[in-house]
Amino acid sequence: MAENSSNGIKTFWAELPHADKDFLGSIRDWKNVQIAMDEEIIWLRGFTDEQVASSEIQQLPNFLLYELREGLLFRKDSLVPAKKVRTALLWNPIDKALKLTFPISNNNFFGIEEKVEIKLKPSEEEQPAMALLCSISDVKEMIVTIPKFKLEKLNWIVINDKALFMGNPLLSFPGKTFWLKDEHLLPTGFDFEFKNMSSLLQRKYNANQNQWLLWNEDGSVLSINKENFRKLSVSSFRLAEKSQEWN
Repeated sequence: MAENSSNGIKTFWAELPHADKDFLGSIRDWKNVQIAMDEEIIWLRGFTDEQVASSEIQQLPNFLLYELREGLLFRKDSLVPAKKVRTALLWNPIDKALKLTFPISNNNFFGIEEKVEIKLKPSEEEQPAMALLCSISDVKEMIVTIPKFKLEKLNWIVINDKALFMGNPLLSFPGKTFWLKDEHLLPTGFDFEFKNMSSLLQRKYNANQNQWLLWNEDGSVLSINKENFRKLSVSSFRLAEKSQEWN
Protein backbone atom coordinates (compact mmCIF):
# COMPACT_ATOMS: atom_id res chain seq x y z
CA MET A 1 0.00 0.00 0.00
CA ALA A 2 1.78 3.11 -1.17
CA GLU A 3 1.59 6.50 0.44
CA ASN A 4 -0.18 9.16 -1.63
CA SER A 5 1.18 12.51 -0.50
CA SER A 6 -0.72 14.42 -3.17
CA ASN A 7 -4.12 13.93 -1.57
CA GLY A 8 -3.06 13.65 2.06
CA ILE A 9 -3.93 9.96 2.50
CA LYS A 10 -1.91 8.47 5.34
CA THR A 11 -0.47 4.98 5.29
CA PHE A 12 -0.20 3.19 8.62
CA TRP A 13 1.99 0.29 9.65
CA ALA A 14 2.12 -1.46 13.02
CA GLU A 15 4.11 -4.09 14.85
CA LEU A 16 3.25 -6.56 17.58
CA PRO A 17 5.34 -9.24 19.33
CA HIS A 18 4.58 -12.81 18.28
CA ALA A 19 3.70 -13.62 21.90
CA ASP A 20 0.67 -11.30 21.71
CA LYS A 21 -0.75 -12.55 18.41
CA ASP A 22 -3.92 -14.02 19.99
CA PHE A 23 -5.06 -10.49 20.86
CA LEU A 24 -5.38 -9.78 17.15
CA GLY A 25 -8.63 -11.69 17.25
CA SER A 26 -10.42 -8.41 17.97
CA ILE A 27 -9.46 -7.09 14.50
CA ARG A 28 -9.36 -10.31 12.53
CA ASP A 29 -12.43 -9.31 10.49
CA TRP A 30 -10.77 -6.13 9.18
CA LYS A 31 -10.19 -7.57 5.72
CA ASN A 32 -8.41 -4.44 4.51
CA VAL A 33 -5.56 -5.06 6.96
CA GLN A 34 -2.61 -7.16 5.81
CA ILE A 35 -0.16 -9.05 7.97
CA ALA A 36 3.41 -10.32 7.59
CA MET A 37 5.78 -12.02 10.01
CA ASP A 38 9.48 -12.04 10.65
CA GLU A 39 11.38 -13.90 13.37
CA GLU A 40 10.11 -11.89 16.36
CA ILE A 41 7.57 -9.36 15.09
CA ILE A 42 4.18 -9.43 13.44
CA TRP A 43 3.83 -6.56 10.97
CA LEU A 44 0.51 -5.07 9.94
CA ARG A 45 -0.49 -2.45 7.38
CA GLY A 46 -3.50 -0.99 5.59
CA PHE A 47 -5.42 0.54 8.51
CA THR A 48 -7.97 3.26 7.85
CA ASP A 49 -8.04 6.47 9.91
CA GLU A 50 -11.15 5.20 11.70
CA GLN A 51 -9.51 1.91 12.59
CA VAL A 52 -6.42 3.64 13.93
CA ALA A 53 -8.60 5.65 16.33
CA SER A 54 -10.77 2.69 17.37
CA SER A 55 -10.92 1.15 20.83
CA GLU A 56 -9.96 -2.23 19.34
CA ILE A 57 -6.56 -0.82 18.35
CA GLN A 58 -6.02 1.23 21.48
CA GLN A 59 -6.49 -1.78 23.75
CA LEU A 60 -4.07 -4.11 22.00
CA PRO A 61 -1.08 -4.76 24.31
CA ASN A 62 2.43 -3.94 23.06
CA PHE A 63 1.00 -2.62 19.81
CA LEU A 64 3.18 -0.01 18.10
CA LEU A 65 1.60 2.13 15.40
CA TYR A 66 3.59 3.97 12.72
CA GLU A 67 2.90 6.34 9.87
CA LEU A 68 4.74 5.60 6.64
CA ARG A 69 6.52 8.60 5.08
CA GLU A 70 8.92 8.21 2.17
CA GLY A 71 10.04 4.74 3.14
CA LEU A 72 10.46 5.53 6.85
CA LEU A 73 8.24 4.69 9.82
CA PHE A 74 7.32 7.48 12.25
CA ARG A 75 5.58 7.11 15.60
CA LYS A 76 2.49 9.27 16.07
CA ASP A 77 3.26 13.02 16.11
CA SER A 78 6.99 12.34 15.85
CA LEU A 79 9.25 14.30 13.49
CA VAL A 80 12.05 11.76 13.78
CA PRO A 81 11.74 8.35 12.07
CA ALA A 82 11.77 5.31 14.34
CA LYS A 83 12.95 2.80 11.74
CA LYS A 84 13.08 1.95 8.08
CA VAL A 85 10.38 0.01 6.31
CA ARG A 86 11.02 -3.71 6.27
CA THR A 87 11.33 -5.22 2.80
CA ALA A 88 10.92 -8.76 1.47
CA LEU A 89 7.93 -9.41 3.69
CA LEU A 90 5.20 -11.82 2.60
CA TRP A 91 1.85 -10.08 3.08
CA ASN A 92 -1.52 -11.81 3.49
CA PRO A 93 -5.02 -10.71 4.61
CA ILE A 94 -5.21 -10.88 8.37
CA ASP A 95 -8.25 -13.19 8.45
CA LYS A 96 -6.41 -15.77 6.33
CA ALA A 97 -2.96 -15.40 7.90
CA LEU A 98 -3.93 -16.12 11.49
CA LYS A 99 -5.38 -19.27 12.95
CA LEU A 100 -6.52 -18.03 16.32
CA THR A 101 -8.54 -19.62 19.09
CA PHE A 102 -10.67 -17.63 21.51
CA PRO A 103 -11.82 -19.52 24.61
CA ILE A 104 -14.64 -17.84 26.49
CA SER A 105 -13.86 -16.45 29.92
CA ASN A 106 -15.91 -16.64 33.11
CA ASN A 107 -18.24 -19.47 32.16
CA ASN A 108 -18.56 -23.16 32.86
CA PHE A 109 -20.59 -24.12 29.82
CA PHE A 110 -17.81 -24.70 27.30
CA GLY A 111 -15.13 -25.93 29.69
CA ILE A 112 -12.23 -24.51 27.71
CA GLU A 113 -9.00 -23.30 29.24
CA GLU A 114 -9.05 -19.50 29.57
CA LYS A 115 -6.68 -17.56 27.32
CA VAL A 116 -8.58 -14.44 26.25
CA GLU A 117 -10.96 -12.67 28.59
CA ILE A 118 -14.30 -11.77 27.03
CA LYS A 119 -15.73 -8.55 28.45
CA LEU A 120 -18.91 -6.61 27.89
CA LYS A 121 -18.98 -2.84 28.22
CA PRO A 122 -21.73 -0.20 28.23
CA SER A 123 -22.67 0.84 24.71
CA GLU A 124 -23.81 4.27 23.53
CA GLU A 125 -25.77 2.73 20.65
CA GLU A 126 -29.43 1.95 21.33
CA GLN A 127 -30.61 -1.44 20.12
CA PRO A 128 -34.17 -2.83 20.12
CA ALA A 129 -34.85 -5.49 22.73
CA MET A 130 -35.51 -8.92 21.22
CA ALA A 131 -35.64 -11.11 24.34
CA LEU A 132 -36.90 -10.83 27.90
CA LEU A 133 -35.81 -12.92 30.90
CA CYS A 134 -38.41 -13.01 33.69
CA SER A 135 -38.96 -14.79 36.97
CA ILE A 136 -41.81 -17.22 36.32
CA SER A 137 -43.33 -16.55 39.73
CA ASP A 138 -43.59 -12.86 38.80
CA VAL A 139 -45.48 -13.42 35.54
CA LYS A 140 -47.52 -16.62 35.92
CA GLU A 141 -50.64 -14.72 37.00
CA MET A 142 -50.29 -12.16 34.20
CA ILE A 143 -49.71 -14.59 31.33
CA VAL A 144 -53.34 -15.78 31.34
CA THR A 145 -54.60 -12.23 30.87
CA ILE A 146 -52.62 -11.56 27.66
CA PRO A 147 -54.59 -11.80 24.37
CA LYS A 148 -53.78 -14.85 22.26
CA PHE A 149 -52.61 -12.80 19.26
CA LYS A 150 -49.89 -11.18 21.38
CA LEU A 151 -48.70 -14.48 22.83
CA GLU A 152 -48.45 -16.32 19.53
CA LYS A 153 -45.89 -13.84 18.20
CA LEU A 154 -43.38 -15.03 20.81
CA ASN A 155 -41.29 -18.13 21.47
CA TRP A 156 -40.16 -19.08 24.94
CA ILE A 157 -38.10 -21.50 27.01
CA VAL A 158 -37.78 -22.33 30.71
CA ILE A 159 -34.36 -21.71 32.30
CA ASN A 160 -34.45 -22.95 35.91
CA ASP A 161 -37.03 -20.70 37.62
CA LYS A 162 -37.08 -18.15 34.80
CA ALA A 163 -38.71 -17.81 31.40
CA LEU A 164 -36.91 -16.40 28.37
CA PHE A 165 -39.29 -14.85 25.84
CA MET A 166 -38.15 -13.99 22.30
CA GLY A 167 -39.95 -12.08 19.57
CA ASN A 168 -41.41 -8.72 18.68
CA PRO A 169 -43.14 -6.99 20.29
CA LEU A 170 -42.15 -8.24 23.73
CA LEU A 171 -44.60 -8.33 26.61
CA SER A 172 -44.56 -5.62 29.26
CA PHE A 173 -43.33 -7.96 31.98
CA PRO A 174 -40.78 -7.10 34.68
CA GLY A 175 -37.43 -8.59 33.82
CA LYS A 176 -34.14 -8.22 32.00
CA THR A 177 -34.05 -7.42 28.29
CA PHE A 178 -31.54 -8.50 25.63
CA TRP A 179 -30.73 -7.40 22.08
CA LEU A 180 -29.67 -9.61 19.20
CA LYS A 181 -26.20 -9.44 17.65
CA ASP A 182 -25.44 -12.26 15.23
CA GLU A 183 -26.69 -15.21 17.32
CA HIS A 184 -25.70 -13.54 20.61
CA LEU A 185 -28.28 -12.25 23.09
CA LEU A 186 -26.56 -9.35 24.84
CA PRO A 187 -27.97 -7.34 27.77
CA THR A 188 -29.52 -4.15 26.42
CA GLY A 189 -27.11 -1.24 26.81
CA PHE A 190 -24.05 -3.50 26.53
CA ASP A 191 -21.80 -4.74 23.72
CA PHE A 192 -18.57 -6.71 23.44
CA GLU A 193 -15.49 -4.74 24.46
CA PHE A 194 -14.04 -5.69 21.07
CA LYS A 195 -16.90 -5.49 18.59
CA ASN A 196 -15.34 -7.87 16.08
CA MET A 197 -15.29 -10.57 18.75
CA SER A 198 -18.95 -11.32 17.96
CA SER A 199 -18.39 -13.09 14.65
CA LEU A 200 -15.24 -14.82 15.92
CA LEU A 201 -17.11 -16.35 18.84
CA GLN A 202 -19.91 -17.45 16.56
CA ARG A 203 -17.51 -19.23 14.21
CA LYS A 204 -15.78 -20.89 17.15
CA TYR A 205 -18.75 -21.96 19.28
CA ASN A 206 -21.85 -21.71 17.09
CA ALA A 207 -20.75 -22.50 13.56
CA ASN A 208 -24.06 -24.19 12.72
CA GLN A 209 -26.03 -21.25 14.17
CA ASN A 210 -28.32 -23.65 15.99
CA GLN A 211 -27.91 -21.97 19.37
CA TRP A 212 -28.50 -18.66 21.07
CA LEU A 213 -25.61 -17.49 23.27
CA LEU A 214 -27.13 -15.68 26.25
CA TRP A 215 -24.67 -13.30 27.94
CA ASN A 216 -24.47 -11.65 31.36
CA GLU A 217 -22.75 -8.34 31.99
CA ASP A 218 -19.87 -10.13 33.76
CA GLY A 219 -18.93 -12.04 30.59
CA SER A 220 -20.53 -15.37 31.55
CA VAL A 221 -22.59 -17.06 28.87
CA LEU A 222 -25.24 -19.76 28.51
CA SER A 223 -25.70 -21.76 25.31
CA ILE A 224 -29.37 -22.44 24.46
CA ASN A 225 -30.48 -24.82 21.70
CA LYS A 226 -32.91 -23.03 19.39
CA GLU A 227 -34.92 -26.23 18.90
CA ASN A 228 -35.86 -26.22 22.58
CA PHE A 229 -37.95 -23.05 22.19
CA ARG A 230 -41.70 -23.46 21.86
CA LYS A 231 -44.53 -21.18 20.77
CA LEU A 232 -45.91 -19.15 23.65
CA SER A 233 -49.50 -19.84 24.62
CA VAL A 234 -51.47 -20.16 27.83
CA SER A 235 -51.63 -23.92 27.35
CA SER A 236 -47.85 -24.30 26.79
CA PHE A 237 -47.21 -22.18 29.86
CA ARG A 238 -49.59 -24.22 32.02
CA LEU A 239 -48.08 -27.45 30.74
CA ALA A 240 -44.63 -26.29 31.76
CA GLU A 241 -46.02 -25.13 35.09
CA LYS A 242 -47.40 -28.58 35.83
CA SER A 243 -44.02 -30.19 35.22
CA GLN A 244 -42.28 -27.94 37.75
CA GLU A 245 -43.03 -26.37 41.10
CA TRP A 246 -42.96 -22.58 40.90
CA ASN A 247 -43.78 -20.74 44.07
